Amino acid sequence: MRIVIVGATGNVGSATLRRLHGSGHQLVGVARRRPDTRTAPYTGVEWHEVDVSQATAPARLARIFTGADAVLHLAWVLQPNRREPVMRATNLGGHRHALAAAAEAGVTHVVVVTSVASYSPGPKSTRVDEDWPTGGVHTSHYSRHKAATERMLDAFEADHPQVRLTRVRPGFVFQRDASSQLARLFIGRRRPSRWLGRVHLPVLPVPRRVISQAVHADDLADALARIIEQRADGAFNIAAEPVIDPDRLRRAFRARRVIPVRFELARAAMWSSWALGLQASDPGWLDIAVNVPVMSTRRARVELGWAPRHWSTDALREVLEGIAEGAHVTASPPLSPSSPPSVR
Repeated sequence: MRIVIVGATGNVGSATLRRLHGSGHQLVGVARRRPDTRTAPYTGVEWHEVDVSQATAPARLARIFTGADAVLHLAWVLQPNRREPVMRATNLGGHRHALAAAAEAGVTHVVVVTSVASYSPGPKSTRVDEDWPTGGVHTSHYSRHKAATERMLDAFEADHPQVRLTRVRPGFVFQRDASSQLARLFIGRRRPSRWLGRVHLPVLPVPRRVISQAVHADDLADALARIIEQRADGAFNIAAEPVIDPDRLRRAFRARRVIPVRFELARAAMWSSWALGLQASDPGWLDIAVNVPVMSTRRARVELGWAPRHWSTDALREVLEGIAEGAHVTASPPLSPSSPPSVR
């Protein structure tokens, strides 16, 4: 198969290249900046440099997509979160351009990774399947953009019924190789982060409803490969076990005990530290953790034969230890410590 991956040098894209290498597929990578093609997993890939936010992107992408059996769209930015129009240009404009290009090129299978954050607020004590509403959490730019992407996919599906369209909704995606990138995006480029995973905290203050799901990038990549190779369509929730609750967060951060705090107090503290530039995470990320539902992954397990090889808690510990050790991938611009802060 000829498989085009848009956003092929980031956290998920790099893991997907690792998974697909050696499988006999012709791999095409699209990225804003070319990686070091002498280094795995970026070797043996046909590379194209395209900024998907630009007005010229649809025509360029259509040429690249011509003859593709599948297009996997991953391009996304998380910063600069103080300039939402800049993020929207890539997150929504990029999807719009890629979908238009796929239609123009006659691509028969399009796979788009959205997120658990595309879901409307839901339960934590029971699990929801893929038909839960995707209205997002309106106080989070990430969730708003993911929900808007879902509406874009609805329209594309209605206008192009001949195209297989797959939506993949993972929990938080972790791997050691992305440690430097995640520290830069969520803590800040010039903020100390090496203490994470090393210092034993006396307490971890966290709201009780901070309950979320995660998956190792390699396990998400395996699900994506299965979707492409099996030409599966529809929506798939992807997450590993166990669900990460405050006590599991405590153990991951090596804190002695959890102090439950009111959500409003925690959000105000996070907003203040973000507004003062003390850290890079805006409070919308807390809103996601508190509001999105816990997903069922039954469809992926049954229909794809997928099962994660990593526990969610191990994936979280892996990235925390990677941050403490300064782990990174020099060959990939987004995963390198020298990457501009706007790159995912």
